Amino acid sequence: MSVVDGLPFAEDKKTYIVDVLDPILEEMVSDVLTTLPQVPIDFMIKWLRRRTGLPASDNMKDTLRAKNRALKEELDRAHGVMSEVVSTLKEENKKEDSDEDQDDDDCDEIPESFKKSEESLGRARQSVSAEAYGQWNQKKAFEPPNYPKTDAQKARLGATLQKSFMFAALEQKDMEIILCAMKECIFSAGTKVITEGENGDYLFVIEKGNLECKKKINGEDKVVKVVNEGDVFGELALLYNCPRAADVVAKEDCVCWQLDRDTFNNIVKDASVKQREKYDSFLKSVTILASIGDYERSQISDALKAETFGKGAVVVKQDEPGDKFYIIEDGSLYAQKNGDKVMDYKAGDYFGELALLKNQPRAASVIVASDSAKVLSMSRQAFIKMLGPLQSLLADRSYK
Repeated sequence: MSVVDGLPFAEDKKTYIVDVLDPILEEMVSDVLTTLPQVPIDFMIKWLRRRTGLPASDNMKDTLRAKNRALKEELDRAHGVMSEVVSTLKEENKKEDSDEDQDDDDCDEIPESFKKSEESLGRARQSVSAEAYGQWNQKKAFEPPNYPKTDAQKARLGATLQKSFMFAALEQKDMEIILCAMKECIFSAGTKVITEGENGDYLFVIEKGNLECKKKINGEDKVVKVVNEGDVFGELALLYNCPRAADVVAKEDCVCWQLDRDTFNNIVKDASVKQREKYDSFLKSVTILASIGDYERSQISDALKAETFGKGAVVVKQDEPGDKFYIIEDGSLYAQKNGDKVMDYKAGDYFGELALLKNQPRAASVIVASDSAKVLSMSRQAFIKMLGPLQSLLADRSYK
């Protein structure tokens, strides 16, 4: 079933959504989820302007300056009024005797009409952003939960997480924490896993089955998305500390893995930020990427996946199809063509690009020379999208 099938639009508009809007929105949402901005709307506005090459609007800046001036003037006027009120109150208090002062003290109790119920206070506390810490909201030491699992369960869960972009880039030590912290949940067909509007403290990764995301549109429940094996759902409520955006109902018997908010924020989100900073710094040393901007380099950082190989391992093999581009982070390798060594590689070098640019088999094998090597790989789709504009420079090498 297509995502647009349930929408109340004509067929030409549905086609426009699928062919024109969906690719742009998918790219923007992906960038939002990898960047995790504090103010998503501001990020998306800048993203769209950058995407179209438009500069910041001077008219918009002038409008904002005018609004700021008006607000400042209003605050100054309010401050003056409050000063007069405080001065008047002080004069009146001086005229009261000590008994009257005591009576006033007895009236300092907050009226019942101004009090909030415990339930309201609870909701208010839950709405406080998990990232806002201070003297009133101390960040506690994090201790992830641990749900015992068999080796078979860990293997199943690990294979499922590798299908999700959100978890695939985790370091091994972080992945171990996530594997232990996730709780297996089995939902029968028809079970409502998430209810729209409720607070969300968990996300789910699907191991088996399909679920439907539904929203009430024009008084009717409409299916807006179907999630399948390897997909993540419920993450937006954790990322932005907002209520659930839709109902999620199991279409069939499903096996899902549940991850709590604290573990997600401390491990997955933090790991994503640390990885970007680490890769961004490293990519600045890669010669071919020296000419690109910070934004483009950050997008490449998000698309890279770390892979480790032992001595003698064949990373790419001559005459086989090529579906990845590689940058060497650590170690040394060499290219071998028809049994002869044709090139040596060190950290910062790259290989595998010509097979992708020319859509041809690998022209040489690349083998690990050091005890071990760590490379950063990028899929064909990400490579063409992000490094395609550099193809004239990348193609200036004929040994692969």
